[in-house]
Amino acid sequence: MTRTIAVALLGLFAGVLPAADFPQTEITNGPIRAKIYLPDAQKGFYRGTRFDWSGVIFSLQYKGFDFYGPWFDRTAPDIRDFIYDGPDIVAGPCSAVTGPADEFRPLGFDEAKPGGTFVKIGVGALRRPDDAEYSNYRLYEIADGGKWAVRQGRDFIEFTQQLSDASSGYGYSYRKVVRLIPGKPEMVLEHSLRNTGSRPIRTSVYNHNFIVINKQRTGEGFVITVPFQIRTPRPPNPKLAEIRGNQIVYLRTLEGRDVVSAQIQGFGDTARDHEIRVENRKLGAGMRIVGDRPLMSFNFWSIRSVVSPEPFVAIDIAPGSEFTWKNAYTYYTLP
Repeated sequence: MTRTIAVALLGLFAGVLPAADFPQTEITNGPIRAKIYLPDAQKGFYRGTRFDWSGVIFSLQYKGFDFYGPWFDRTAPDIRDFIYDGPDIVAGPCSAVTGPADEFRPLGFDEAKPGGTFVKIGVGALRRPDDAEYSNYRLYEIADGGKWAVRQGRDFIEFTQQLSDASSGYGYSYRKVVRLIPGKPEMVLEHSLRNTGSRPIRTSVYNHNFIVINKQRTGEGFVITVPFQIRTPRPPNPKLAEIRGNQIVYLRTLEGRDVVSAQIQGFGDTARDHEIRVENRKLGAGMRIVGDRPLMSFNFWSIRSVVSPEPFVAIDIAPGSEFTWKNAYTYYTLP
């Protein structure tokens, strides 16, 4: 992608178009109906260089509840992350994504000279423009977006991206499947990453989990539960939320620029602690997220429009080897 095309693409981020204007598809297993944006370098909903382009879910409906949707009101090309503009939340092109979005730490950025390339899995080979430090909020030129393939059935969709970047030495085959379990209110995200390059792939991945339930404000009634006693070096604002043992409990509805966030500690070194429940007890809806890999780290962030538990997993793959991981999402109602 040349600089001219990159600048032209920036202009397309000014505003939020109706969902129907972007390439998309739908899958269902009966209890769940999920709507998913498709990766597309020219017309796709998400063309930033921060998050994985595959499996961008913008709606998942179960028993009258929708668990995902835009957490921002509009977008603008000159925004770094997001800003507040009057009553609106305005997102920049790298942060304007929805649903359970994966982000990988970049490969080869520090070694790349200005004009050289580095790699973001799920995006492609990116051009380093200058000596500035890496920022996941910066929109980089995509030198090579790799080759995407999509295969779909009634209750699943499979994305595959192949990339070989000779200048950095990195190459991979990345596969992500969004699968709805037959007859159950359950979705599984299956990932596999094969190292096809000459260099080891040492990185991490986390899911941002932009959870928006029926577009309700974040606040009183929301409870986040994990299977371990939470420790944190920076507790949330006590006027907004508090930690009670293994829970984060909201005390009032967030308004304006309110933020509830924490770096969560206290988990062990097995996958047993990779479990998160997000419930809105006032609304009567909840979801359970279970990962099959140990937590490397765990951040939590929320503003008035969205709740985001962010579990990180470490990845270390020798050339020719493969790494897999899975996240299971169960959706339910509460009395």
